[in-house]
Amino acid sequence: MSHRTSRLEIQGMSCANCSQSITESLEALDGVSEANINFATDEGTVEYDPGAVSLAEIYDAIDEAGYHAESATASIGIADMTCANCADTNEEALELVPGVITAEANYATDEAQVEFNPADVSRSELYDTVEEAGYTPIRDDDGAAESDQERRDAARQEEITKQLRLTLFGAVLSAPFLFFLADRFLLGGTVFPDTVFGFEFEWVGFLLATPVQVVLGKPFYENSYKAIVKNGRANMDVLIALGSSTAYIYSLAVLLGVVAGQTYFDTAALILVFITLGNYLEARSKGQAGDALRKLLEMEAETATIVDEDGTEREVPLEEVDVGDRMKVRPGEKIPTDGVVVDGQSAVDESMVTGESVPVEKEAGDEVVGSTINENGVLTVEATNVGSDTALQQIVQTVKEAQSRQPEIQNLADRISAYFVPAVIANALFWGTVWFLFPEALASFVEWLPLWGQVAGGPAPAGGSVSVFEFAIVVFASAVLIACPCALGLATPAATMVGTAIGAQNGVLFKGGDILERAKDVDTVVFDKTGTLTEGEMELTDVVAFDADDRPVPDGGTAAADSGIPATSGRLTEDDVLRLAAAAESASEHPLARAIVEGAEERGLEVSDPESFENVPGHGVRATVDGDEVLVGNRKLLRDNGVDPAPAEETMERLENEGKTAMLVAHVPADADEGVLAGVIADADTVKESAEEAVTALHERGTDVMMITGDNDRTARAVAERVGIDPENVRAEVLPEDKSDAVEAIQAEGRQAMMVGDGVNDAPALAVAHVGTAIGSGTDVAIEAADVTLMRDDPVDVVKAIRISDATLQKIKQNLVWALGYNTTLIPLASLGLLQPVLAAAAMAFSSVSVLSNSLLFRRYDPDYDYELFGFLR
Repeated sequence: MSHRTSRLEIQGMSCANCSQSITESLEALDGVSEANINFATDEGTVEYDPGAVSLAEIYDAIDEAGYHAESATASIGIADMTCANCADTNEEALELVPGVITAEANYATDEAQVEFNPADVSRSELYDTVEEAGYTPIRDDDGAAESDQERRDAARQEEITKQLRLTLFGAVLSAPFLFFLADRFLLGGTVFPDTVFGFEFEWVGFLLATPVQVVLGKPFYENSYKAIVKNGRANMDVLIALGSSTAYIYSLAVLLGVVAGQTYFDTAALILVFITLGNYLEARSKGQAGDALRKLLEMEAETATIVDEDGTEREVPLEEVDVGDRMKVRPGEKIPTDGVVVDGQSAVDESMVTGESVPVEKEAGDEVVGSTINENGVLTVEATNVGSDTALQQIVQTVKEAQSRQPEIQNLADRISAYFVPAVIANALFWGTVWFLFPEALASFVEWLPLWGQVAGGPAPAGGSVSVFEFAIVVFASAVLIACPCALGLATPAATMVGTAIGAQNGVLFKGGDILERAKDVDTVVFDKTGTLTEGEMELTDVVAFDADDRPVPDGGTAAADSGIPATSGRLTEDDVLRLAAAAESASEHPLARAIVEGAEERGLEVSDPESFENVPGHGVRATVDGDEVLVGNRKLLRDNGVDPAPAEETMERLENEGKTAMLVAHVPADADEGVLAGVIADADTVKESAEEAVTALHERGTDVMMITGDNDRTARAVAERVGIDPENVRAEVLPEDKSDAVEAIQAEGRQAMMVGDGVNDAPALAVAHVGTAIGSGTDVAIEAADVTLMRDDPVDVVKAIRISDATLQKIKQNLVWALGYNTTLIPLASLGLLQPVLAAAAMAFSSVSVLSNSLLFRRYDPDYDYELFGFLR
């Protein structure tokens, strides 16, 4: 294969060494002949052999070097896919396009997700590729008024209407055949005469079946031609075309006297009617499976009331709202876009985003989510995210991407489907030939089966080449028609589609179907403490000053008053301790620091800015306040700076045993050689009401629960005891950068861990966990490090995520058991001549519809309850 050259736009380079690092990483790949990276232009070119190295590997190498190559993602709606083989064909065609990184086509959602290099390939080229593969892409026409989703919905509705029309057309012409079949099999052919209006019965069958063959058979013949001639692989349409045309052509040969036997025009017509009916029901079920996302999108407001600077109000379409616009939202109205409340107070129903039924109180400074409903007061909201950046649109996009990434269990179905159709055709040819050559031997075997003589129309013919040939034709047609790769192809994506939608409705967003599958295997849940099990809103609770003898002063007292030492001696009052600590912490954004500053301000103390400030990660802060050095932090911070924390140990232990975070305060006057212990300050964080419920539910599932925190051991154990976590499962005083190591150590014990954190400080730990879960992300639903995003600040949603995963996999297994069991049971029966072709076609259509119907029933699942859908499949 000839070499390709790709032009890349690369982010993150800051010097010539960066470009050299990327060049070396790329040229180390087998298949890359040359890489030229330009730091000045943030661009580069790579020449490579696509037969030896893929573009995806090139992108991965750049990522591993610490940089990022620009890429784009396109979601392409595809009509005309009829089975999993069609999806595979589209994937392979797209992945061969120069510039495409990855492509995943989903038969259940009728779309493909394509990641590509925009410098090498355009969306129009991707559409053309799908078209060249023999399928119909739903193009994103420039200037079109409707949205991409609306175009897809319209295309799907058009497909449903088309299949319904074809079904009704075929049903009208084929209805007489049902009466003829009933007469033949049930009444012995005694009701209907041999002629109808002077025409022989066979000619009536020909006149009725031929329009059905032409009109209903045309799509199957066209798709079969595209599959075999254009793409070099057989799909489900090939099986249908073979079965129907075999019955029709053989019947035509009998009618014209070429061969002797009976006609099967009824079989040829009813095959196409049953299959088309199945296609109609399947298309309708696919539409219902996507209802959840459509309902979310329908919740968007259509207009917004903009308040101009002069106070005038005007109503504009939602598309015209810009970031920074101020919108008035009256009671009962939808909030048009994501934003921040700048005026007013009200309760907002956020259930459509978070799944929380209780309205949330909002006031100035609070964030609101677009499409949620303002309950009572009037709000003025400043838009922060509009268009595709709103939380609702990101939720929908996240769910769509999740549906395109299938679970690993789908690989089983894909491997089977890849060889399924050729194997079915080979099986049908084999048994048709065997029946033709050895009819008497097979007849002596199958005559013992109870269905023999009823379904197959009597004992196998013996003697006479014509009757033997006729029966071999029936076996061949039945064997190709009974096999259905559709049910196998739909088993996983249909259930995944519903499972991810259930998650979205409950405020649980899975990044992919593979994550949806993985979550059920979690045996250990590791919670971060602050903001996850606790509210994360610290408040000042205690200030303890120490006297001249390093003894704590009773509450309300002062060091100067109780020790008899004048204030000028250098010992501090409680207010002095708090004032110094607040000044030192005022330059920090840490929640503990903010609580100290706010506590000082509430007590009316003046908080000055420090002359210098240094954050000591994991230990505290060092600052210069009014010329003196102040230390606020843990024991190690004081020891490292020559201050003995021992006198405060009893006070620290008492506060920590109460579940508070205690911090030591040391003061080093400018004219002193060493610092002195000034006091202890404590903050407390409220444990979330549902934390204990979540831990209990996880324990009931047999899941171990652990906690990792940077807080001290006593405080961590106090919180753990309150929520029901075993103290032995607490990892305390873990620095932020060490959390990922702690999670890896837990998993090194053979555990499959879910790390639950805030998605920001815990990003490294989320990335290394078996499943990373970001909790309470608000409107930011695109946390790259997390596999699962929870829209609420509720630990119980962790349990919901695991339950949804477990239930979805149970449903997938149900579908696979049905699909595989159906084929395993009925293919042998058809091969032995025990099924009429028309019955085989009906069963084939029913199999796909049954899998989709089973998946649609899953929509009723409620993750608030833990129950087994199909216990023996666990």
